[in-house]
Amino acid sequence: MDSALYANYLNILKQELVPALGCTEPIAIAYASAKATQILGEFPQSIEMQCSGNIIKNVKGVTVPNSGGMKGIDVAAVLGAVGGNPDQALEVLKNVTLEDIDRTKDLLSQKICVCSLVENVANLYICARVTNKEHYVEVTIVNHHTNITKIEKDGQILFDNPVKEKETSPETDKSKLTVKDILDFADQVEISDIQDILERQIQMNTAISQEGLDNNYGAQIGKTLMHVWGKGITTRACAKAAAGSDARMGGCSMPVVINSGSGNQGITVSLPLIVYAEEWEVSRTKLYRSLVVSNLIAIHQKYYIGSLSAYCGAVSAACGAGAGITYMYGGNYEQVSLTIINTLGNIGGIVCDGAKPSCAAKIASSVDAALMAFHLSIQNKSFLPGEGIIKGDVEETIKSMGYIGRVGMRETDTEILNVMIDRADVNRDC
Repeated sequence: MDSALYANYLNILKQELVPALGCTEPIAIAYASAKATQILGEFPQSIEMQCSGNIIKNVKGVTVPNSGGMKGIDVAAVLGAVGGNPDQALEVLKNVTLEDIDRTKDLLSQKICVCSLVENVANLYICARVTNKEHYVEVTIVNHHTNITKIEKDGQILFDNPVKEKETSPETDKSKLTVKDILDFADQVEISDIQDILERQIQMNTAISQEGLDNNYGAQIGKTLMHVWGKGITTRACAKAAAGSDARMGGCSMPVVINSGSGNQGITVSLPLIVYAEEWEVSRTKLYRSLVVSNLIAIHQKYYIGSLSAYCGAVSAACGAGAGITYMYGGNYEQVSLTIINTLGNIGGIVCDGAKPSCAAKIASSVDAALMAFHLSIQNKSFLPGEGIIKGDVEETIKSMGYIGRVGMRETDTEILNVMIDRADVNRDC
């Protein structure tokens, strides 16, 4: 692998695998509100949040971390203004106090925050406007959860970094990801280059998974699976991934290391591999290399799908986990490719109807499907080209699934939101 491609893949991991506190969509709202309040220089009398449908969808049903169990865009926005530290980015609510929560509840009762849907914008779009008397600040975030594209204060543009049609970065180019090169990188990468990044993922994501198993968060998917399915390897892989999501969607304040901008996806790409590494007693080095495969395969798929869509990210993340487990087992390029194909041919297209407790169940189902795909692939069994969306090779299959997620499910995304915010006349149309 040439040095430029090596550096690109390493930088993708460094850029993507960062800690976040709670569901990243409410955190992004809190971050925008906290940043705007910081620039205003005084506490606002009013807060206005304008958000895309996907943001509303992913905030409506999830508990805001460190909020005392509250949900909603207004909760995230007000709590961010009251106790958020924008310098901590995706951990903006890390140091919220009980006094901050009490003040937030009081301000919510005064209805200082209004929220509205903005149409015909990017799938990930947030504009926070905070006002005090005659002064205001607007902070706009587009495409990525901390990607501030514009800051305006009292009519003056303080920062302007408009989104380009084709986003490029001098450090990273995800268009260069391929399954073959990901496996080559995993084989060749210096462990010292990835150890800190991946050890943090292992430690943080394992901790929140155990928290989900030890306590009663959400629908308790992880605990239920361990109780009713026994403690076999497949059950543990599904249950421990689900338990991390149980805790995270239930408002647990512990951080996770994300993947593709999502904590749930970060949990899904890592916990199944950690479980299998323990079961198979593989070395830490082998686990690191397998996590490289899992993380990058998931990111590779999301490049085509997009950051937010009607396509459930648990599928692409579990697909990455299945690929990583196949690699850990000793599978070759063809077998890793078959694991990806078999997973997408089975569960590709599960819909995303927002962040909420049922995400844990979707994670468990997706991991289970990826493990079935792994067992098929090591016997060189797979779905064949021409069967549904399966194409002639793994790269074309990934692109096809990405097209369905980004383009084909665009109208589905709109209608899911319409149902969620009661804009759809279900009785009339059914």
